[in-house]
This record gives sequence, structure tokens and C-alpha cells, in this order.
Amino acid sequence: MFIEIAMNSIVLDLETKKDFREIGSKRKPGLLGVSVVGIYDYTDNKYKTFEESQIWELENILVSSPMIIGFNIKGFDFLVLEPYLKQVKIKDINSVDIMEEIARYSGFRVSLDSVSMATLKQSKTASGMEALNLYKQGKIEELKDYCLNDVRLTKEIYEFGLKNKFVFIKSRDGVLDHKIPVSWSPVVSSERSSPLSLF
Repeated sequence: MFIEIAMNSIVLDLETKKDFREIGSKRKPGLLGVSVVGIYDYTDNKYKTFEESQIWELENILVSSPMIIGFNIKGFDFLVLEPYLKQVKIKDINSVDIMEEIARYSGFRVSLDSVSMATLKQSKTASGMEALNLYKQGKIEELKDYCLNDVRLTKEIYEFGLKNKFVFIKSRDGVLDHKIPVSWSPVVSSERSSPLSLF
């Protein structure tokens, strides 16, 4: 079944250089620093990674992307990325936040692993803390692989929900799967169909 997705959309996930304990506050995600950003680009159907020094290349893609898809991107990824951006304002990014959409219906936050296990029968390859350790150990290629696997899971969950109008999440005790209706749109509104606003 063909799934219509807005041209130039991307799926995004990132990893950080620090955790909240190291910066002493959960209210300042911009201080965590970016180690790796992974994306899936629907323009050329390719997975791509960007290290901290390459974020300017990523920003060129963000500027031309009408929609960014992710998991908790509004509450985390965008805020971590914001200090690096020169051309685009976070508030102007048109996005689909899968976690936010699910939480709106379920009433509580869920993890990517919960949704992936219930919907795709696939689990994450590691935890966020393990990813942080990969960075600190200098295992950047392994970190990129981990990040891109999260991108892949996010992409497949998004496409599943787009096709079926629902996804599944694990119950809090991890025993049952709950069906959650979703309505994220494959097409941005006419008012937001142009590239992202610039400074």
C-alpha cells in the first residue's frame, strides 16, 4: 500500500554528549550538547548521520524540510539542537511528535521501546545511557548505528500509524498491548507547506 508523506520530510533522532545529572538540571537540555544526529530523508530515501561539527549540513536539510518526524522531539531533541541552529527557529518547525500524539490519548508518556515492541515487535538495540557511554568511549560508529536504529524504529512506527490509523503501546506492567488511535497527517497544511521560516 502506497503511503503519502510530504516531500522532503525527515525522521530525526539525536544523541547527547552529557546527561542531565552532569549539567545539574532537567530544565536546560540545550546544555547537553549533540554527539550525533541521525535522520531518514524521504527526499532520497537514505539514512544519514551528522556529528556535532556537521550540524550546519543538517541545518541546510532542516531549512528545506516541510515536516520533521520524531519521538519526543518537541520536548527533547529540538531543545538540545536549538543552540546550534543559525538559520531556522525551533518554533517554526512543522513536526509530528509521536510520543506527544500518543500521550494526548493515553494520558501518560511512553517510551520508544514500548511503542516499538507493541507495534513492530522490535526492541531498541540499547538504552540512552549505553549510547552516552559509547560517545564517552569514542565509539562513534557504534553510536551512529544505535542512533539510526532508533530513527528506523520511529520511521516504521510513523508509517504504521499513517497506514492503519492506530499504533500499540505496552501497558505499564509490560504485559498487555493497548491500541491507540493516531491521526498524524501525511501532508502539511497549505499554511505550513513552504520551507521553514528563516531568521
